[in-house]
Parts: sequence; C-alpha cells; structure tokens
Amino acid sequence: MERELICICCPKGCHLKVEEDTLKVSGNTCPRGAEYGVNEVTNPVRIITSTVKVNGREVQVVPVKTQKPIPKGLTMRCMEEINRISVNAPVKIGDVLIKDVLQTGVDVVATKNVWK
Repeated sequence: MERELICICCPKGCHLKVEEDTLKVSGNTCPRGAEYGVNEVTNPVRIITSTVKVNGREVQVVPVKTQKPIPKGLTMRCMEEINRISVNAPVKIGDVLIKDVLQTGVDVVATKNVWK
C-alpha cells in the first residue's frame, strides 16, 4: 500500500509517496524528506504546542511546548494534561511546567517569559 504525504521538514513541502511494505520514499528532494516519510509511516510523532493559564492575571497565558516530539497518538491526552494546570508568575523560558508528560520522558516547558 502506498501513502501520500506532504513533507513538513522545510518550506518546500515536497509531495512524498511512501510504499508501506518496503518503506521506499519518492518525491523527496533531500534526505530529510525520506527520513520524514519513513518515520511518518512507522512511528508518527509531533511536538505539541499550547498555552497554560497564569494565575492572578486576567486573560494571561504562557505559551508552552513539549521539548521533544511525542507519539502522535498521545496528542489529545497531552493536551488534557496541559489544560489541567495553571502556574504562578514569574515564569521563565525553559521552566519545566510538566515533567515527563504521560511517562514519555518528555517535559512540557514554557516558551516565553511572564513577569509579575
């Protein structure tokens, strides 16, 4: 079976075709596209980005992301974990807000400073 994908490794957006049985990739213009195609078919992962409420601030949130990609199938559960928490200012870039989310070995960290 063949899967068609659009590579997200760079702005080119190559249209890939991946043969699932042999993992042969075509349509890529660089090695990163081939690697992306194989990974997307065998073990799709994503970096999750969201926001977390900052306590004591009206409509104030801090942007967050997973430090590394996590399995795509855990996306919704990860979002549930992120939505459960709130933090107090100050928050600094890189602060770990959720350690080892869903036992993936990946932390959720702040990506912006929020001062009091």
